[in-house]
Amino acid sequence: MPKVRKVPQRRCVACGLMRPKRELVRVVRTPDGDVRIDATGKVSGRGAYVCPDPGCVDRAVRAGRLAGALERPVAEELVDRLREAIVRPAPSRAPVVRRVSLAEQRQAHGGDARVSETEGCS
Repeated sequence: MPKVRKVPQRRCVACGLMRPKRELVRVVRTPDGDVRIDATGKVSGRGAYVCPDPGCVDRAVRAGRLAGALERPVAEELVDRLREAIVRPAPSRAPVVRRVSLAEQRQAHGGDARVSETEGCS
């Protein structure tokens, strides 16, 4: 049986909704003290996550939740860039494909030995 990987979950600082990490926008305060948007999710530093919704961005900034989570004031130009990043669609990711062995294909087709190589792929 294939190993099922857990999807990392994060909480939006504005609305408190738990969502998969890749669906949220990460804002990070680096060890140098710079605050920036982290598109990769791998920049080291203290991070805060916001839903890709203009309402959540406004709520996070207006209520000071983003600044509180980062322990640093957030510049207005960063807020503008955050709004732009949300409006722009994220680059599409390649779909996850599960490889199927020939034995699994034959089993799925009732043991038919004449399964073509492309028949089991979708």
